[in-house]
Formats: sequence, structure tokens, C-alpha cells
Amino acid sequence: MSRADQIFVEMCTDILENGISTEGEKVRPHWEDGSLAYTIKRFGVVNRYDLSKEFPALTLRRTAIKSATDEVLWIWQRKSNNVHDLKPHIWDEWADEDGSIGKAYGYQMQVKHHYSEGDMDQVDRVIYDLKHNPFSRRIMTNIYVHADLSEMNLYPCAYSMTFNVTTRPDTDKLVLNAILNQRSQDVLAANNWNVCQYAVLVHMLAQVCDMEVGELVHVIADAHIYDRHIPLIKELIAREQHPAPTFWLNPDVKDFYEFTDEDVRLDNYVTGEQIKDIPIAV
Repeated sequence: MSRADQIFVEMCTDILENGISTEGEKVRPHWEDGSLAYTIKRFGVVNRYDLSKEFPALTLRRTAIKSATDEVLWIWQRKSNNVHDLKPHIWDEWADEDGSIGKAYGYQMQVKHHYSEGDMDQVDRVIYDLKHNPFSRRIMTNIYVHADLSEMNLYPCAYSMTFNVTTRPDTDKLVLNAILNQRSQDVLAANNWNVCQYAVLVHMLAQVCDMEVGELVHVIADAHIYDRHIPLIKELIAREQHPAPTFWLNPDVKDFYEFTDEDVRLDNYVTGEQIKDIPIAV
């Protein structure tokens, strides 16, 4: 069965059985009807996914891989902060009348910084180091920029990626691993979405840097289930689990900036039915 399913079920069970409720506390999120959105939360959740063994898409319900890929490319490749450049409508709630979400996410990725090798943005620096300094312990990105927080319509949730290259006895190629750091996560709405899109990103970077994929480690400071999501989560984690799908990435693409959401596919993806109309706290 899918290891991603097992990890998800174990995490949700732990939150439900051992988590701390925020009910009665002063909280920011609220539901569309104006009532406060409370959660059950766990601090410091760490999940490890071996991308060399399987692609970590849930089979309990379907994860829309092309939409998830489009969002990560919106941030990392198009480096945009405007929802008009994004196919899914997940960011519309935080966009202004022009479609901008402020100096958040893709905006931070396009800012150029001065290095001894020249001026580069964070994405180009990662690709440069993976190709020229693969064993560096400094290959990382960070979009939680305090100087710009007041001009962000939403503070970044997934805010940092740290890349680390290793070797493995079963391959002559170098192995690309990564840590995704996230300050906060709505487990039902976003957990596997984030896992899948950053797994895709690792696959893409590995391919254009002539590497194999290794581990994706997902660190969540505040992993929470909203009060109105609890019955949905309980039903979801009780579902039948299926084998993990096979991930396909277009092998002809060798330049990161040429990837599109049409270059990814999940084959043999058997899942439970989708959960529709999930209430989203804002």
C-alpha cells in the first residue's frame, strides 16, 4: 500500500488523539459565516518520503497533480505574485483588485541578490550550486522576509527549502534530497497538495541537474485539523488504501524553465472519491 497513505493516517490519528485544542484561544482564522475557526494541533510534525521508492500521492483521495504542479511553478519558475498567472483559484481570497498577493511567494523568488559569482535570484542560485557546488551545505531558499511582511497579503506558510546532495550505492549519479519547512498547515486542505508539489519540484531539479531523487523531509511547526474538518478527516483515514501511483516526468526537458504542468503525470492512480466543498478558514 502507499507509504504516503500510512504517513497521513498516522499523522492525523496522532493529531486527533494527542493534539491540543485552540478552542477558547484568540485565533485569527474564521469561517465564511464569521465564526472563529478553531483547530486541534500538533507541534513539530516531521514526515519523511523516499522519492526513490514511490511518489507520495495519497490514494485515500485524489490529489490534482497538474494543479499542484502549476502552483509550484507559479512560485519557483514564473516567480509571480499575481493570481492571473495561476490556473487554480486557491489564492483568489488573498488577492487585491489587480490580482496581486503583495510581496509574497513568487515575488521573493525573483528578487536578485549579489554573490561572488554574480547577481542571481534564489532559484537560479539553487540550480547553479546544484550543478557547480553540489556538496555545499548552503543550498537553500527562504521567502519569509521580515522586511516585507507588512506588504504580504498572507505570510508564507511553506517558507523554506534546504537541499542536500548525497551518494547512494545503487546509482552512479548524485542524489538530491530536500527539507520543506512549513510554519503552519491545514492538514485536510493542504497536506498532500504541498507534499506532492514539492516532490515534483525535487524531481524536476534532479532531472535538470543530472541527479537521482532521494528523500523529501516535510517539517511542519503547527500541523492542525480545523474543527469543521474533524468528521471529514475521520472518514478519510478509514478508507481503503491502494498502491502508490507511478510518477512520470517528461524526460526531454533539461531546462527547469521549460517545464509545464503538462510534463507531469500520475499513472495507475487508483483513489477513493474526492471530498468536495471542503470549508476553508481564512
